[in-house]
Amino acid sequence: MQLFAASTDDVATQKRFAQELQLTIPILADRTKAGATAMGALSWMGFAKRWIFYVGKDGKLLAIDKKVDVRQTGDQIAGKLEELKIAKRPSTDSEDRPED
Repeated sequence: MQLFAASTDDVATQKRFAQELQLTIPILADRTKAGATAMGALSWMGFAKRWIFYVGKDGKLLAIDKKVDVRQTGDQIAGKLEELKIAKRPSTDSEDRPED
């Protein structure tokens, strides 16, 4: 599974945002807004809507979540992946490993 974000902001703004939030996922630049437009995610005000697109390994669109709560995004994604029956990958977080 690959997780990434996309934004219509310029690269410098995206870089600052990623650093401030210590993001570990890449942010794709859509400065021309062509991607957001093609996906129907460009608002009438010219901003990209906060939607989550779930794309299968075969490139087919599995789902679109159009009601994103930025405070609960992680839980929303985890729930949708479970609903779509997408297997969890093994954790690499030391907190999830049993103690020796």
